[in-house]
Amino acid sequence: MNTFLILRVALRALLKNKMRAGLTVLGIVIGVAAVILLVSIVQSAGDLVQDQFQGLGTNVIIIHSGSQKGGGVRRGLGSLQTLCAADADAIAAECPLVLAATPMVNARGQVVAGNQNWNPDQIVGVNAAYLIVRNWQIDRGDFFTASEIHSASKVCVVGTTVADNLFQTRNCVGMQMRIKNIPFEIVGVLESKGANMFGMDQDNIVLAPYTTIKNRISGSTFNNVDEIFVSATAADRMEEAADEVARLLRQRHRIRLPATDDFVIHNTSEIAKVLRNITMVMSLLLGSIAGVSLVVGGVGIMNIMLVSVTERTREIGIRLAVGARSRDILRQFLLEAILLSLLGGAIGVALGVGAAAATTFLVNKFVTSTQWPLSISFTAIFVALAFSASVGMFFGYYPARKASQLDPIESLRYE
Repeated sequence: MNTFLILRVALRALLKNKMRAGLTVLGIVIGVAAVILLVSIVQSAGDLVQDQFQGLGTNVIIIHSGSQKGGGVRRGLGSLQTLCAADADAIAAECPLVLAATPMVNARGQVVAGNQNWNPDQIVGVNAAYLIVRNWQIDRGDFFTASEIHSASKVCVVGTTVADNLFQTRNCVGMQMRIKNIPFEIVGVLESKGANMFGMDQDNIVLAPYTTIKNRISGSTFNNVDEIFVSATAADRMEEAADEVARLLRQRHRIRLPATDDFVIHNTSEIAKVLRNITMVMSLLLGSIAGVSLVVGGVGIMNIMLVSVTERTREIGIRLAVGARSRDILRQFLLEAILLSLLGGAIGVALGVGAAAATTFLVNKFVTSTQWPLSISFTAIFVALAFSASVGMFFGYYPARKASQLDPIESLRYE
């Protein structure tokens, strides 16, 4: 018997017992759907985290001042106040692996325009390289210039949340607002970035020259800055760029031993790499747990195929009596088992993809603070289908072999 004829016979046998075939593949359907759904959820979470890191900026390295001890108690980062704006300028100018650098000076306060007021989450003093470092664009107007930074001009750029709540329009370029009763002219509005991974609204921000924030808002006469944001030239060179920055800062701060550094460097790529590894492990773990359903489905296939062999003993005897070979019977029953598992796998793929899309829709509908991406792993689909076919072959082999070894005479006598 050729393979095509065996396939027709196998399909005819399966269609003869549609209900039993459907119940047989149920375990495979659940297993494949569970694998695809769980892997999709984990990968979507991983993609969301990676997108949030991209939203932080382009290959960002964050530098904080170190901590100091007082009375035997170590204070938090920034308590040493050793970083200055000149450090940021030197990093941008003297480190070949650095694309741009900006000092950061943080302030708190209420902003007022006419009879409206608003509390931004962030009021930050930066330089002209901030947009490059944060990979941010201007939606309306322009960013403040280097000359405005040098002269500590009272100009600012606002996020869309501030514009919407303070002016009820994003077309607010040229309008005035006050920060701690100091008037500022709005020269630009940032593009919307939405919420970050912690649910914080990134658009609820006011940017101004760091010199203005330092001198006019904070009223400080010191040159220190709170932190420095650095953008590396490439994602795969971030560790080298961080080493370059560290060497330059030790030279500028006259530090001989790394153990005595008065600054701390955080490489966001390392955090992203750890999160990617966690996502991968979670995908494998949840996929393996869901894969148990495939094994259970395989056991179901074996049980049903054994029942089928018993029911069709007389049919097998007739086939053997008219010239069918044992290997033809083996191939027929093995093909039936594989067809069952592949059918269950196909249905499981459709259900898994549909469940992943439905889950994404529901999350985005009820959790408006972030946009959950839909991530369908084609690798997971391929592996699930291949595994389901393997399960059918593995668990179908014993019933098929048992059928092929039946004695024709005894089979013909079977009632």
